[in-house]
Amino acid sequence: MKRFVSMIVWTGLALLGAGAFGKIALERGERLNAIWFVAAAVCTYLVAYRFYSAFIAAKLLALDNTRATPAEMHDDGRDFVPTNKWVLFGHHFAAIAGPGPLVGPTLAAQFGYLPGTLWLIAGAVLAGCVQDFVILFCSIRRDGKSLGQMAREEVSERGGFIAQLAVLAIMVILLAVVALVVVNALKSSPWATFTLAMTIPIALLLGVYLRFVRPGRVLEASIMGVVLVVFAVVAGQWVADSPSWAHVFTLSGIALTFAIIFYGFAASALPVWLLLAPRDYLSAFIKAGAIFCLAGGILFVRPQVLMPPLTRFIDGTGPVFAGKIFPFCFITIACGAISGFHSLISSGTTPKMILREGHARLIGYGAMLLESFVGVMTMVAACAMTPGVYFAINSPPSVVGATGDAAAATISGWGFPLQAQTVTDLAHSVGEITLWNRAGGAPSLAVGMAQIFSNTIGGARLMSIWYHFAIMFEALFILTVLDAGTRVGRFMVQELGSRVWKPFGRRGWMPGILLSSAVIVGMWGYFLYQGVIDPLGGINSLWPLFGISNQLLAAVALVVATTILLKMGHLRWIWVTVLPMAWLVIITMTASYQKIFAANPRLGFLAAANAMAAQIAAGKIPAGKVAETHRLIFNQRLDAAVTAVLALMILVLLVEALVQWYSILSRRSEPVLHESPYVATQWAEGFSGAAHGEAQGDD
Repeated sequence: MKRFVSMIVWTGLALLGAGAFGKIALERGERLNAIWFVAAAVCTYLVAYRFYSAFIAAKLLALDNTRATPAEMHDDGRDFVPTNKWVLFGHHFAAIAGPGPLVGPTLAAQFGYLPGTLWLIAGAVLAGCVQDFVILFCSIRRDGKSLGQMAREEVSERGGFIAQLAVLAIMVILLAVVALVVVNALKSSPWATFTLAMTIPIALLLGVYLRFVRPGRVLEASIMGVVLVVFAVVAGQWVADSPSWAHVFTLSGIALTFAIIFYGFAASALPVWLLLAPRDYLSAFIKAGAIFCLAGGILFVRPQVLMPPLTRFIDGTGPVFAGKIFPFCFITIACGAISGFHSLISSGTTPKMILREGHARLIGYGAMLLESFVGVMTMVAACAMTPGVYFAINSPPSVVGATGDAAAATISGWGFPLQAQTVTDLAHSVGEITLWNRAGGAPSLAVGMAQIFSNTIGGARLMSIWYHFAIMFEALFILTVLDAGTRVGRFMVQELGSRVWKPFGRRGWMPGILLSSAVIVGMWGYFLYQGVIDPLGGINSLWPLFGISNQLLAAVALVVATTILLKMGHLRWIWVTVLPMAWLVIITMTASYQKIFAANPRLGFLAAANAMAAQIAAGKIPAGKVAETHRLIFNQRLDAAVTAVLALMILVLLVEALVQWYSILSRRSEPVLHESPYVATQWAEGFSGAAHGEAQGDD
């Protein structure tokens, strides 16, 4: 009877999800209610987690809870720390959920709601969650080794070394721009600066509380932490309203730069239980809480999706960014569906903290489902606002016009009616001077969230509060990527340094930890500083590379995962990783080629550089702007070179992997797995890290 009821429930969920997808995909001529997005996403996630992730865990990976994990075998109280699965889930989710699921879907909304929504849900279930889960498992079985190390051991020495260099280069660029986004978000918001700053002492308090005061009492610490974080959010408004305190927390870009550099160093060098894990755990509460509140607001308000399913800009003429729907919808969405950065966390901090192999399913597959849900809610928030307002906020003045009236006329000409006064009034209601040409995705997302929240609680009079809360929420989302990413970067630096001098890679050697932390922070900190003092050049020009490099990283991870699964003898099920890998290689190589060689200056790096050089030669650039234009030309050519080098590196790794696969399938050589030897766990079945101050019966 129980099995029959279960079958009825899961069949009902599957049918509801299929019906919701049908409504989203086929609705024409009438306004679509946003509830269908929530239904389609939640039903798909539940069915996928219950069945597909269980299939992967049983058939491909054969998770073994009797096997000791790296956290048990190498517990050093600093990097290898046995951690309660819910605390680790919070850390992992906070570490992987950065700007991608917030900014990517918002920008991709220029194509309409349909393509981005389908990729966010299907891409996560079939690609992103699979990558995170499998790479986490592989790293657990190899003493917590990084993606680059696994590539070197399982694919080839040459391919692995190239992968390590490519991963580190991408990581430095990624962290620098992530930090730059945080600096730009905090410069104008003492509320957000205060709230983010307060999460640090709160995290330190929780770390000490769980380690020494009340070891293992995760529920107590969670309640205390949530109360303190909520108080910090409320107190942030008081700080912003106080002239004296607002002055203290209104920092310049340079001051914020050095503060974030110092924080990154501390998060990398301090024991993981003291700052990184508890702060990410707290951040996960705010992240998940805000997203579930947004979903609740959507269910309560039931807003209409005003953006059409497909817009005229699928042909590549979009004002927000250039490029056709294929491949740039999939490149722009990035982290909400699949992210190479996740593989660095899944082979960085998380495998060194996990208690049981069985927890990898919840943490690897489950956390990515939650991030995909963030992306879907972001898509709803972007598409629920008037399309004219969306394009007014996200389109640059070079496309729509420098004045409000000119921009309104241009946008209305596209078929999205807009009055200039509408945008002016909206800016006033959220407490901003202007919302015109606020490209980047973050401001429009904050407006969309504020509109949904204010229609739920407070009405128009609370629009400005909800808007600034959303800005703070976005900054918090991004900062957690910075601290976890810096620690993973430190592991990479130690691994590469150990090839030159063995002691440098030794676990627990404090001089090596401090020096490698300083190296990784110094690398991304340099580019961050250049970006802050010269916003027209340097790191800002590398932003278009993020989507491509992030998906290239995912391709690397899936190549490594496929090689390991082949060596494990799972040829029958190898399609689980091969299909998403092949898709990623196709879209990333297509996007790389177009970004380098496209004739459209808005799309191609070299075309943009040549167009600016022609303007200088024709005397169309004012004398005072010539030097600046030369810098922009250099940056465009640098973008082209970096894209080409990264794509070439991944192709070399793919060729090395194909040789390895052919050798395995043709039985020319016996496959050699580099797993750590089996060691039986000494922990009882109910153990959840209590002896190490991380959990008790709450598990």
